[in-house]
Amino acid sequence: MVNAVENKPPSHVVIVGGGFGGLYAAKALSRADVHVTLIDKRNFHLFQPLLYQVATGTISPADISSPLRSVLSKSKNTKVLLGEVNDIDPQAQKVFMGEEAIHYDSLILATGAKHSYFGKDQWEDFAPGLKTVEDAIEMRRRIFTAFEAAEKETDPEKRRAWLTFVIVGGGPTGVELAGAIAELAYHTMKEDFRNIDTSETQVLLLEGLDRVLPPFAPELSTQAQASLTKLGVTVQPKTLVTNIEGDVVTLKQGDEVRQIAAKTVLWAAGVKASPLGKLLAESTGAECDRAGRVIVEPDLSIKGHSNIFVVGDLANFAHQNGKPLPGVAPVAMQQGQYVASLIKQRLKGKTLPQFRYVDSGSLAVIGQNSAVVDLGFMKFSGFFAWLFWLFVHIYFLIEFDNKLVVMIQWGWNYFTRKRGARLITGKELLQNVKAENTNGYYTPVNKTQAVNV
Repeated sequence: MVNAVENKPPSHVVIVGGGFGGLYAAKALSRADVHVTLIDKRNFHLFQPLLYQVATGTISPADISSPLRSVLSKSKNTKVLLGEVNDIDPQAQKVFMGEEAIHYDSLILATGAKHSYFGKDQWEDFAPGLKTVEDAIEMRRRIFTAFEAAEKETDPEKRRAWLTFVIVGGGPTGVELAGAIAELAYHTMKEDFRNIDTSETQVLLLEGLDRVLPPFAPELSTQAQASLTKLGVTVQPKTLVTNIEGDVVTLKQGDEVRQIAAKTVLWAAGVKASPLGKLLAESTGAECDRAGRVIVEPDLSIKGHSNIFVVGDLANFAHQNGKPLPGVAPVAMQQGQYVASLIKQRLKGKTLPQFRYVDSGSLAVIGQNSAVVDLGFMKFSGFFAWLFWLFVHIYFLIEFDNKLVVMIQWGWNYFTRKRGARLITGKELLQNVKAENTNGYYTPVNKTQAVNV
């Protein structure tokens, strides 16, 4: 007589999201006695920390993207599905992709976050954020088109607006963008134009708090600001953006309100959880915070549903020091690995202590040869911090060929200061060659409206 337990199929783990949390969970389960289904609306894993380099023409999107099927090709217990989850039934233990239902024994949600405009969603048209490949390509288009438009502009005031770049948010993304744009204007492209002097470019970095890089130690923030200033960036702390409309940014500094004419405004000021958090709350009764993150239990499950886990930017985990963990890649990686280990232990009838994040430090690059590093026990900045930042990011790139390509690109850029991915792409073949259109700010025109130049 065959034991019924022996015929029981392996536990099915469904992972939604192929970012750091989801991918690290899938890889940690690759040799477990489970079936794994990874669902993502993209067919690739994106190394988000280097998106700003795509946006500023240093590297191409493919250099920091890895096909999920390729990454998981040796995980024979893992199936990858291209799709988007639009419903969850916790009672039936099913997720839905349209009409298709997929049963799970354990569910891991790792769908990340997107940029937040703090209730001013209409600003998105004027100030794109940086979370996806499409965001980076759109940002790259706007940055390089601004220089091209300035080259054709004869009105000094309008040319000045084209050469003014405003970055909202002084966190790591804002600091990295500001430094990269300054290097473009003052070094990389200084010999490339004939009608404009790119050294006249203004790069403004706005931060609402009293210093850039607020999560870092104050002395590192001071050093970062000094490095940005040396690059030519104008750093304006204690500055709030009250309105963005067309090519005009309204700022408030204390009691003073003023306006800046800038054709290119880039957003790096805030994030909110993916819509799946709200969907999960509606289907399970889970609580969400103001940013839409799901409040999780000490083991990263949600209250009342011990087999549903939330990791990464979608999770609000405040059980370690009373504050939610930051939305950075190492948090998502460690949470994905922890949940995978917990699932394996549960299958053996065991459990694990609550999740505990091990903070290995924080890094931010300011420009070529300059970065800040906070390892807790050690803080340093400058060239050696830049080298440390470089090797850490190379190490965490997913596939070997990506690491090799990026190393070659960075080496070439270091010695030549050239950026080979300075491409203006999009649905339109050409952008409006005029400095302004009838709306008063720069927007793309239909390719059938292109003007000969």
